[in-house]
Amino acid sequence: MTILRNVRLFPRTADTAAVDVEIEDGRFSSFTSHTPGTTSAGAIEGAGRALLPSLGDVHAHLDSNRSGQTFRPHTADGTLHGLIMNDRENWRAGERSVRDQADFVIATIIASGGTRIRSHTQIDADCGLERFSGVRDALAAHAEVLDSQIVAFPQAGIVREKGVRDLLDAALNEGADLVGGLDPLQYDRDPVAHLDVVFGLAEKHGKGVDIHLHERGSAGVFTIEEIAHRTKALGMQGQVTISHAFALSSNPEPEVERIVDILAEAGISLTTVAPHNGVLPQRSLREKRVALALGEDGQRDYWSPYGDGDLLRRTWQLAFTNGHRRDEDIEACLDIASRGGAQVMAGARPEGTALVDDARFGLGIGAPADFMLVTADTVTSAIMDCPADRDVYKGGRLVATGGRLVGGKH
Repeated sequence: MTILRNVRLFPRTADTAAVDVEIEDGRFSSFTSHTPGTTSAGAIEGAGRALLPSLGDVHAHLDSNRSGQTFRPHTADGTLHGLIMNDRENWRAGERSVRDQADFVIATIIASGGTRIRSHTQIDADCGLERFSGVRDALAAHAEVLDSQIVAFPQAGIVREKGVRDLLDAALNEGADLVGGLDPLQYDRDPVAHLDVVFGLAEKHGKGVDIHLHERGSAGVFTIEEIAHRTKALGMQGQVTISHAFALSSNPEPEVERIVDILAEAGISLTTVAPHNGVLPQRSLREKRVALALGEDGQRDYWSPYGDGDLLRRTWQLAFTNGHRRDEDIEACLDIASRGGAQVMAGARPEGTALVDDARFGLGIGAPADFMLVTADTVTSAIMDCPADRDVYKGGRLVATGGRLVGGKH
């Protein structure tokens, strides 16, 4: 048993009473009021720090980033196809292999407070399974300190490029956890054929689905309706995620509410990367109990110079791009970055009245003891200040401190 003394549990105010926490078999087993002056042999001293649930990067691209490498000016033309092709032309010129770069970024994410990653890995006629294999091996090397999933992602389309369907099939045979897709209507120009492949492979392998959907306006609505129809027809509620879902930020409010109802009925979850031009209706999603997770997308890659692997800073970005000022709204962003990500990766639909079951995905008794300790007055201050000194725990074991993995090379 591990005892954690004198911490403040997800405080909403600065005067939240300190507690002592017991951890058994990697899970929270009790929370009791802290009594000053008491000691316990071998206990971890929390020193009054805030105990926050660990975070997750639930929309990552570990195979297409350049964090920690020499800065490279942006050269893509700004169109979706141009961005895809620019990455294809340049990704082999990185200063590290895909495996080594993924190792570097994984360490950065964990040290920032992350204990879970869902990474899309590009699979196309150019790279085959090369990028997938590099990310798979890097994630496997961190399996003791990280929960992870890989999405076999057809970045350059399925219909417009020959052989991709067979490559996705091979990746699923070799360990991919989900099959991805990309703008079936506006990029591949054949939504029926595209979604036939995605859901056909998911059904064949018994795997989940995570589709990039940049489509806006009525195009995005059409594709969401198609995805929801297939999800329900195959009984895949809880196993399908739509990433970005820009249709929810580019349609009139009554139409957005109708889409949210469709998502809720089909048990489809969402991920966002907190973009400035794709804000999702957080309050409506929460009220309709649609699971929502946060990701970082790429970091200093061939798509964008932004991103540094810090999940707490990305939580700040989520609050900022939504224009939140009230503590309760900012705290909800931490829920999305922590509990929401755990729920989406578990494929769990909300039960009862709560959107997220704290005893499964948060700081409740029975939940995995995945958390971080930070010096902060409140949850809001932790997000606003993003303190650099964080102790990160996985299953009650310290895995990162001071920005570095414990015993790691990064």
